[in-house]
Amino acid sequence: MPGGSRQGTILTRLCAPRRFDFADGHGSFAAIITDLGTYRGMNSPTQDSNRLTARQRAILAQVQELGFTTIETLAERFGVSAQTVRREIIRLQAGNYLQRFHGGAGPSSAGIRSAYAQKLTVAPEGKRRIGKAVADVVRPGAAVFLDVGTTVEAVARALVEKPGLRVVTSSVSVAQIFCSRGVFDVVVTGGTTRGANGSLVGQRAIDCIAGFRFDCCILGLGGFDDDGAPMDFDLEKISVRQAAIGRSRQVLAVADRTKFAQVGTARIAAASAFDLIVVDAEPTGPLQKSWKSAGTRWLVA
Repeated sequence: MPGGSRQGTILTRLCAPRRFDFADGHGSFAAIITDLGTYRGMNSPTQDSNRLTARQRAILAQVQELGFTTIETLAERFGVSAQTVRREIIRLQAGNYLQRFHGGAGPSSAGIRSAYAQKLTVAPEGKRRIGKAVADVVRPGAAVFLDVGTTVEAVARALVEKPGLRVVTSSVSVAQIFCSRGVFDVVVTGGTTRGANGSLVGQRAIDCIAGFRFDCCILGLGGFDDDGAPMDFDLEKISVRQAAIGRSRQVLAVADRTKFAQVGTARIAAASAFDLIVVDAEPTGPLQKSWKSAGTRWLVA
């Protein structure tokens, strides 16, 4: 597999557990790994919910329940205009109750840490099966891009025994999984950390990915569009995934059953761009119909 550009990228050689070094001489990346467990465990700040209106409390409850939600969904639920919802989200963001995104809202930084910890408890057995199923279809020695998310992390755990893999990832958590076993040389893309799982986004991450050619990329997702296209809520993470798709011979997506009924903010790519979608339960009828029409295969782990 060709090497990535040294400019603005973080190259990681897993010579020793929990040690990551910048290739461009900007210093040690080890602190990020060392502090990740502490970062995940930090408590959310106490917020005075008595100052919120009933509608603001309801919006906050929706965000906490779903992780992310769109302005359109909130407007429909509360019977108000999108502009009204947008104003409420701006006020809630100003109070650090949530974080505003393009087209919707998600947890605040502290809430993201809590949400990530909660995601680790969702469908763990299903994610384990998904990880094993993906490991069964990835050939030894393959060049693989691994995305972010708890389901992709389950894939990483299943891949650590696969011989000779060449791994590139935009996830600090995924890199740590390999690092803890000391098995592979792993490339960690450059970029800016985003979220409690240590995902890396931005132009540096995209530029790093552009320097490689992958046998396959394995992507997480946040939900599906009406035509079965995988979607997510974070536009910067979507951009990184799109870069990986463009450099991969085969494109795989992984999703547990809770994603079937969720709709994201934006599409990652058309369903036809995915060669295989690995899930832990039989997809809904509409999803199956859409994937068949798009020529996309799926595998129930």
